[in-house]
Amino acid sequence: MSEELEELVKKIKAKDLREEAKKRGIKTACVKKIDIAKQLPREVVEKLGSK
Repeated sequence: MSEELEELVKKIKAKDLREEAKKRGIKTACVKKIDIAKQLPREVVEKLGSK
């Protein structure tokens, strides 16, 4: 699963990930994209990756 997630995260812009995280109250300062993605629901990450 983590390899899939890493591949998805590579396709997503950091700005988009941070916006989704902020909507959910997830900290985004000094956090890597992969760590943000792990905290977001899977379907949100997949939706962002398919853009």
